[in-house]
Amino acid sequence: MKKHFYISLLMAALTFSSQAQELVPITKTEVLSKVSENNNSIKISEQEFNVARAEYRQTNAVFLPNITASHTAMATTNPLMAFGSKLNQEILTSSDFNPAQLNNPSQIENYTTKFEIVQPLINLDGIYHRKAAKSKMEAMSLKTTRTQEYLVFEVEKAYMQLQLAYKAVDVLAKARDAANANLKLANNSFKQGYLQRADVLTVEVRVTEVQNQLYNAKSNVQNASNYLSFLMNDDAYVMYTPIDSLAVTKLTVENKIISENRSDIKAMQLASNAYESMNKANKLAFLPRLNAFGSYELYDDKVFQGDANGYLFGAQLTWDIFQGAQRFGKVEKSKAQFEKSKLEYQHYVSQSNLDLNKAKRAFLDAENKLKLTTLALEQSEESLRIRTNRFKEGLEKTSDLLLAETQFAQKQLEYYQTIFEYNYTQAYLQFLTKE
Repeated sequence: MKKHFYISLLMAALTFSSQAQELVPITKTEVLSKVSENNNSIKISEQEFNVARAEYRQTNAVFLPNITASHTAMATTNPLMAFGSKLNQEILTSSDFNPAQLNNPSQIENYTTKFEIVQPLINLDGIYHRKAAKSKMEAMSLKTTRTQEYLVFEVEKAYMQLQLAYKAVDVLAKARDAANANLKLANNSFKQGYLQRADVLTVEVRVTEVQNQLYNAKSNVQNASNYLSFLMNDDAYVMYTPIDSLAVTKLTVENKIISENRSDIKAMQLASNAYESMNKANKLAFLPRLNAFGSYELYDDKVFQGDANGYLFGAQLTWDIFQGAQRFGKVEKSKAQFEKSKLEYQHYVSQSNLDLNKAKRAFLDAENKLKLTTLALEQSEESLRIRTNRFKEGLEKTSDLLLAETQFAQKQLEYYQTIFEYNYTQAYLQFLTKE
């Protein structure tokens, strides 16, 4: 007895806790706004774009100069270095040409401040590396756009799931009330000798079944609320109630096609362009590079002084003729990646068209199913009304009444599930054909 008492107490506490949980009304517009601001998937996608943009900015080095400054301190007795240091410091005297002094110089200190600049003039492979980085950056931008579009679709689905969960709770709560009313009638009929104990037990089983289904439906409400919290990146995980009820929506879905301007498809095209530019860059790496250079130098025997100075400028043509066949391998690899990207693009477009055709058929199926479930709901409701009246008059079997009651609840759930499927397929078609 104590065990059953504790279990009952626990169930009552859980029920009270569930009912006491805060209920927060929310609209789909509010969910969309919070998801746009807080969703982690969007933030991750934005950071990926920032990485690609930073990589593109690095390629400015193809056009902009490289400027460095340095200060070097040294002391030496090396004959050549000592003579050159004095020469740079402009302190040579005739005594420094003494062979004995030249061969065995005293230690000399030299401090050099140097400013250098290297300006790229011709770097063809770098230009195509820059084009590849730009295509990648634009692809990442479109990926961010598609992520946002997907989350709009996901919010549509999640909000409808929440609406559907509340509809299920409403249907099963009414079914529970009807079952309890039938149980009360059955008990009265049993007391009057019109029903057997087995009939009453059958009704009690029905009450228990509906109560269990109602518990599961309430759990589904909690799950749907938690998923909305996850999408909005909200750690509070409160119970949300949709302000808008689940209802049939009508959207234009005729003549929908997959557009090449859809953000994810266009992003794949840009990714393919990036591979093409990389392949051209690797081919052009066989050509020489031309850079201009210059430097300005300050010399002294004291730190950070610079009484003597000099400059140097010129141009350099460099040509890496052979790098152990490394560049040949890079060209082959980038060409294979380019060809692979073209095939992936074609495959992705083909898969998208397949998904579109399936979605169109699913919409037609949902449209037909909605008509049939609407009719079936009306018929089951009328059947339940007739059987309930006959049962009250003692003209209907308990089993037939319970069957009609169960069927009506099932048809209600099927009806709302069909509305969900109908609205969902429309939203999915909009997502697939969005430009």
